[in-house]
Amino acid sequence: MHILILGAAGMVGRKLTDRLVRDGRLGKRDISKLTLQDVVAPVKPNTAIPVELVTSDSSDPRTAPQLVASKPDVIFHLAAIVSGEAEADFDKGYRINLDGTRYLIDAIRNVGGGYKPRLVFTSSIAVFGAPFPDKIGDEFLSAPLTSYGTQKAICELLISDYTRKGLFDGVSIRLPTICVRPGAPNKAASGFFSNIIREPLAGKEAVLPVSDDVMHWHATPRSAVGFLIHAATMDTAAMGPRRALSMPGLAATVGEQIAALERVAGKNVVARIKREPDQTIIGIVAGWPRNFDTARALKLGFTTAEKTFDDIIRIHIEDELGGKFVN
Repeated sequence: MHILILGAAGMVGRKLTDRLVRDGRLGKRDISKLTLQDVVAPVKPNTAIPVELVTSDSSDPRTAPQLVASKPDVIFHLAAIVSGEAEADFDKGYRINLDGTRYLIDAIRNVGGGYKPRLVFTSSIAVFGAPFPDKIGDEFLSAPLTSYGTQKAICELLISDYTRKGLFDGVSIRLPTICVRPGAPNKAASGFFSNIIREPLAGKEAVLPVSDDVMHWHATPRSAVGFLIHAATMDTAAMGPRRALSMPGLAATVGEQIAALERVAGKNVVARIKREPDQTIIGIVAGWPRNFDTARALKLGFTTAEKTFDDIIRIHIEDELGGKFVN
């Protein structure tokens, strides 16, 4: 099986690559080749599996035809710019998040000859906009209030329509906010959800720009990789024509996050959180979904690695900090 990952140098892309290399197979099939693409050079994993590294821009119309010419069996499309950057740079957001996806799906279509790969697209809960019910269910309309959410929603519709036409076998998974994200802070407006956990555990101060009563929908990087693997191997016939679905996660307020951090790591760690309200971030967060009923995804076999926010913190400590943190 040949697997192509677009956006392989990103956090989720790296973790997905590590999981595939570790397993050596996807579902019941051995991996015969990995193609890792990103706008910055992906790191070559230590594996006997043949690996092709491609440094290119997914928003360049020449990129996708070259990537799919070898007919990869499964394509993970993770390439995107994050929410805050897409909102700040309108043209860049549409060029990368929308045009790049359109180039990819048209390139798959143009291969012809019965080529029909499984395409897994990482969408976002940003496809939903306020006002919200207490829990967003499977029948709630997609009406985004950000450019990022709009770009993801358009891509979902395109992937469902191309799948309906038999041009590929597509699945769009709406990821919760991934927490705790390892590494340095990025330009995502949601970054503070991870920052207020990750930085204090590393002995650094973190800024909290919103109030403690803000609630949001979270999942760990470990769960995100599990969602991708399941989306690539599941029986998509059970989905029917609705090829986009919201992933399971955990709803928690910022206050509950902080309380969990204190239980896991202690008061000294929590004391590194500094409250500095940011009206721009407060305004963006006010239009985000808070909680979900993901019965359809659960019925289709998607599961999470965490049950409580304490679990989210412990998974970060285990996976990223070697089981240790700065007290």
